[in-house]
Formats: sequence, C-alpha cells, structure tokens
Amino acid sequence: MARYIFITGGVVSSLGKGLTSAALGALLQARGFSVRLRKLDPYLNVDPGTMSPFEHGEVFVTDDGAETDLDLGHYERFTGVAARNTDSVSSGRIYTTVLEKERRGDYLGKTIQVIPHVTNEIKDFIAIGDDEVDFMLCEIGGTVGDIEALPFFEAIRQFSQERPRGQCIFMHLTLLPYLAASGELKTKPTQHSVKELRSIGIAPDVLVCRSEHPIPDKERGKIALFCNVRQDSVIPAYDLKSIYEAPMAYHNVGLDQAVLDAFQISPAPKPDLSRWVDVEDRIHNAEGEVRVAVVGKYTQLEDAYKSIKEALVHGGMANRVRVTLEWVDSEQFDDKDAAPYLEGFHAILVPGGFGERGTEGKIKAAEFARTRKIPYLGICLGMQMAVIEAARNVAGIEAAGSEEFDHEAGAKRFEPVVYHLKEWVQGNYTVKRKLGDDKGGTMRLGAYNATLAEGSTVARVYGGTAIEERHRHRYEVDVKYREQLEACGLEFSGMSPDGRLPEIVEWKDHPWFIGVQFHPELKSKPFLPHPLFADFVRAAKEVERLV
Repeated sequence: MARYIFITGGVVSSLGKGLTSAALGALLQARGFSVRLRKLDPYLNVDPGTMSPFEHGEVFVTDDGAETDLDLGHYERFTGVAARNTDSVSSGRIYTTVLEKERRGDYLGKTIQVIPHVTNEIKDFIAIGDDEVDFMLCEIGGTVGDIEALPFFEAIRQFSQERPRGQCIFMHLTLLPYLAASGELKTKPTQHSVKELRSIGIAPDVLVCRSEHPIPDKERGKIALFCNVRQDSVIPAYDLKSIYEAPMAYHNVGLDQAVLDAFQISPAPKPDLSRWVDVEDRIHNAEGEVRVAVVGKYTQLEDAYKSIKEALVHGGMANRVRVTLEWVDSEQFDDKDAAPYLEGFHAILVPGGFGERGTEGKIKAAEFARTRKIPYLGICLGMQMAVIEAARNVAGIEAAGSEEFDHEAGAKRFEPVVYHLKEWVQGNYTVKRKLGDDKGGTMRLGAYNATLAEGSTVARVYGGTAIEERHRHRYEVDVKYREQLEACGLEFSGMSPDGRLPEIVEWKDHPWFIGVQFHPELKSKPFLPHPLFADFVRAAKEVERLV
C-alpha cells in the first residue's frame, strides 16, 4: 500500500507546487523509493485540451493520450516516470463522471450531493494504482480558500482519515513576503493560510515557505509555534537560477528528511544524488553558448512552450553549452522580410499551434532557415509550415496551404497540402473523426510508432529506424504530395507503419533541417535529453563555431 503526500498551496498562486512536488519525487527516488505524482485541478474544464495557452500554459500529453496540466511535464522531467491519464483530473472530469453515473441510475435514486458522491469520486481517483508504488504524491491545484477547491480538500481530509494512521501526510506551500520599508519577513500570511487549512480539518505536517530572502531561525521557530509543526519541518524555498537545482537545494535544507520523519521512516535510506550533481555540473559549467529563435505566436507567455524551453536546455546540457532562447513573435513579419528578425541566431525552432494567425511568419522562418542553411526544427505545425514553404517556393505549388486555414476563414483559398485528418490507425482500431466533432479529446493524441528511412538524418539521430513519439494534432501533411516534394529534395524520412501518414520530413541538401509531426519535447529529461534536441543543439553549436 502506498504512502500518500498531499501538496497544497496558500497565500498566492504560482508559488511552485508542481516544481516542489517533482523535486520531492526525485529525492524520494534517490533514496530508493518508487513514486508516482498526480495533479488534481479544481477548474471545471474536463481537461486543459480546449484551453488557450494564454489561459493555462501548454497542454502536456501522455503516452496514453491524456491532455493534462503542464505540471505533469515537471513530474516526468524530474522523475522519469511516464505520466498516465490516471495522473491528472479536474473538477469537470469528476462532475462529468458523477452525472453520467446519475443518468445511468448507478446511485439507485439517491439525492446526489458534493458529499459524499463528488468526494467519493475524488477519493476513488486518488486510490488508483495504490499498490504500484511506495509513495503517491498528489498536488491540489489552486490555493486554500478557493471555493472551487473545497471538494478536493474535503476529499483528501476524508481519505487521510480512512487510511491507517501514518499512511498520509500534508505538505503546505506558502509565501513569506518581505517588506522593504521595515526590512522584515512577514510570517502572518503563512499563519493565516495554515489557519484556513486547519479550519477545514487539515493540519500540515511539513511547511515549505517560499522566500526571496534567507529565513532566520527565529522566524522559522515562530512559524513552527503558531502553525503547530516541528521547526525542522519548516522548509525554506528560495529562488534558484535553474529549476534543476531544486532537488539538491531541497535536500540541503532537509525537505526529504522532514517528509520521511513525518512518516516515521527510520533509519532513512541514504540518497544517491549523483544524477543531480551531474545535472548541476552541466548547467553551471557550460563551455559555450548558442542562440536559438523560437518563432511562435504564444510568445507573450513562456509557459505556452514550457516543454520546448526545457528540452532545449536539456539539449544544451548534452552538448555542455548554454542555450539562450529568444521568443520571436511570428506575426511581426507575416507581411515583411523575416531576415531582420532572424539574423544572428544559430538555429530556428518553429513550435506547434492552432489557427492561421501568425502562420505566414512561420512559413517565412522556414524559408529563411532553408535558404540560409541555418539548423531548423519544426514541431507539429512547424513541420506543416515547412512543407507548405517547400511546396510554394520549391515545388511550384503557389497556392499551397492548410485546410485548417480554409475552415477557419469559411472559404476555399488554398490547395490543401495539409488536410484535416479524418481516419487513422490506433493499435488494432481505426479511429474516425469529422469536422463537426467536439473539440476536446478528438485529436490524434498520445504515443504512435513511426518507421524511419535508412540513411536519413533522423535515423542517425535516433540510432535506429523504429521510434515511438507523442502526438497532438488534427491536421496532417497529405501524403499524395510526397513524390512531388521528394523530387525537389524534401525527403519524407519518417512515416507511420502503414505508410499513410508523414511523420518526419528533412531537406537532403541542408546541414540540419527537420520537421516532425509529433512532439519530441514531451519526452525530454535533464538526465536523458531527447536525441532530436541534443542533435539540434549540436548542429547549432557547429554554426556558432563557424560564425
């Protein structure tokens, strides 16, 4: 039976619960324990799949096709444990399940209420896979006091009472603000947050206090006294230069020891932190720098491309170089020359996205990289834009475009080199989709296999010809243009096993120009960089040496 750690937050949002949870998971792994991490989000969306990146950052996709919160990306990057659809749930999904059961008559005519029906559903979700790991870490989204989060807080309170004593602990993350006028750290917001938590029946065992300034022992003692926790369980959390310093930083201030003490696990296994020592060494002892332009349309919010940012960092670590990202809004040069915006970079990456806005700029970015021989990585929409650029400017298909843009405009304006994917094979089944289907969860989602061409750049990068990558898209490059484009030098170097869906394209006469229909960034880790990102940064490093 797993031990449960429930992570909650107070005072303000965005304190770093996800990062703290991921770092703690990594530290427990370093001590020889198996872990799984979960996110319980109070919003009413069934999942983040239909939410704008400006609303909620990127959508992280699991192998089994779940669209989840970006914190699951942190969990995977720090622990290497592949997330599943049972690791993320929202209020919307919980209520949907409850209402579906009510419609079927599963409740035998009873009045359906938040307690016990909604809370029972949450508890059932938490308990999935209970016998698979040593520790289950469950992060509750939002902030204590939020009205929409109350069913989740009540559910974890009940859950802890129903489990054997010592099987569950609560870890609460708060803020210690610093008032410059008085030169003081203020503990009162933390005290009030814990008071709010205790008022709903939850007493924290460990407090993690976020602060921009060192927390003196006097303040730690005061927090311990007024919040009814041990002083050595008041853990400071300071700002870091890199998120990958978090495991070592938390270990050095005793977070993992405090958690094991709360479970009365003694003597605690000694940790093997060599993985994280090596990660920090690669971060802080870079031997060069490359500049990469990420050309997208959600550049105002970096979290919209969170996994891409981290995967580029991992690629830099693999090559012992520092990767400097610059976010370039593709709309700036939709109708202008791209050169003034892209000159001086060692590589260009065009990420995924939806809709026509900003796509002409992305097409120009692909053209700039192709003609200037600059390393280019196109992901999902970035691959499609590279194919459209090749069709227009090399293959002579002047009206080349995407069916997505015609659907959006309500008029036929393009020859659809990229079309709406209506049918594909998933395992032993054929999946069919129509334009009028619901938007949520109806894309080609999750892990799919691909076969790479012998002798291609991607076969060299992967070290083989069989791969599995995660997808999230509903439009696809039309294979009927393959022969025409390959005659111009754009090789379709990766295909679905049945040969119907293009997965990867690359220019034969280019030092490094690759477009992929899937999302390789979702599987990259600091201690195991994705091969595409590692080789992309290597190619950028070669450009840097030539400049």
